[in-house]
Amino acid sequence: MSGSFAPSQVTRKPGVTATSGGVVAAQHVLAAKAGAEVLAAGGDAVDAAVAVSFAMGVLEPWMSGPAGGGAMMLWRADENRAHALTYGMRSSASLDPGHFPLSGAGKASDLFPWEAVVEDRNITGASSIAVPGTVAGIAAAHSRFGRMPWSELLAPAIEHAQAGMHVDWYAALIIAASARDLARDPDAADLFLDDGQWPKGSGWTAQANQRLDQSKMAATLTHLADAGAQDFYTGDLAQALVRDVTEKGGFLTAGDLASYAPIWADPLQVPFRGGTIFAVPGLTAGPTLSDAVAQWQTGYASEDAATPAAFVGRASGLRDAYATRLATMGDHESAKTPGCTTHFSIVDRAGNMVSMTQTLLSIFGAKVVSPSTGLLMNNGIMWFDPEPGKPNTLAAGKACLMNVCPVVGETGTRRFALGASGGRKIMPAVSQIAAYLMEQGMTMQEAIEAPRLDASGGDLVVADARLIGPVTEALGEVFPLATAQRLPFPFAFACPAGVMREGEINSGTTETFSPWGDGVAEVPNK
Repeated sequence: MSGSFAPSQVTRKPGVTATSGGVVAAQHVLAAKAGAEVLAAGGDAVDAAVAVSFAMGVLEPWMSGPAGGGAMMLWRADENRAHALTYGMRSSASLDPGHFPLSGAGKASDLFPWEAVVEDRNITGASSIAVPGTVAGIAAAHSRFGRMPWSELLAPAIEHAQAGMHVDWYAALIIAASARDLARDPDAADLFLDDGQWPKGSGWTAQANQRLDQSKMAATLTHLADAGAQDFYTGDLAQALVRDVTEKGGFLTAGDLASYAPIWADPLQVPFRGGTIFAVPGLTAGPTLSDAVAQWQTGYASEDAATPAAFVGRASGLRDAYATRLATMGDHESAKTPGCTTHFSIVDRAGNMVSMTQTLLSIFGAKVVSPSTGLLMNNGIMWFDPEPGKPNTLAAGKACLMNVCPVVGETGTRRFALGASGGRKIMPAVSQIAAYLMEQGMTMQEAIEAPRLDASGGDLVVADARLIGPVTEALGEVFPLATAQRLPFPFAFACPAGVMREGEINSGTTETFSPWGDGVAEVPNK
């Protein structure tokens, strides 16, 4: 076991509680504020989600944006039921698998243990771009449940883009970590780097006032607000995206965009300790969460949830569930089959909820910017296994196997919306936080702050350093074990955001060490 000390300091991020309004918990406080202001103006949780979704694409552009994909769980209080909506990325119908030969150089250099591809063509550059779904997904939810005009909901994102994202110490750190790859694309370098190599704002004096020039993105969002979401798939924006991606050597056609459609589905209903977790079915981490939680219910008793034996049971269930996922899941039934990410959770004053995860996949996605639109593009092709003959093998016209895991849960008098960013670490974080809420009756703040483990990366189990002692001793007797501290960068255990409703009281918070994340309560208009 690596690591030999438990931290002596305690770091907390107070959650927020609202007695007469809704709450938004997001990985950027300014996006959460935009959502809370929509709620205060009389908007539904879905209206707030539209505002937060687009604002996050501006304020945290390397994690998500209009050119990405994702999924959401919705709870409708008037219907007393949950809905699942998937809008993941797809490979282009024109994609040529022969463009991605194996290099024989071992494992890939990014999130997944696939065999390496020549020039990392499935990881960076235009050939790694998949058909985006975020705009279609959020528009579908708004069309069905929204109350406020689409154009009004994009206004906060437009305002932030016109001002340009502030490059503080955290933004400079994130940009620096990917500077070499960003420098390969002239448009990405122009947006994020000085002199093609240094993060904008990297100097002490510049950092105070340095902002990204997101004027092209502001123009794109303004056009999208006026023309409507469908323009992204069949209008001027669609034409611009296809032209830009094609000129850079990618696979994206007008037909790909025009035929894209999000998928509504009944959620998975996962029974757990007398309550229910509602998760997104299909090519998400929802089925994997269901497998893990089912094993927990037989692996340890509810009254033992705080014991070392429970941590061993959770690690075992997670490892088994991931083994099944990697061996069997993938879009291998043609197009008919229904990291680096951001998540936000919303509850409005009526009790409607949205748990939404959106992503570009890798940090900065493909490390490619569309020059006509100012949008950072996804690298969804990396989600596919480049080796032939697998359920998730790379091919044309297939849905990507996503790690996203937005959920809604209910137990007793409490209901919660929860999710996280962090690639394969997402589901272990979401499931354990849900267990803390449902087994031990923790508040959302207590559950997110509580120490967790991760067992999504093969044989190794990684435990929070605060668990050093009887818990790590028990884990070490069964699994190869390492410990890690929770720090702002990188996140060892994913980055969650959740809201809870108990009676008429709403609360919410985000990962303690998320530098920008926070919960914001609605302040009702007088």
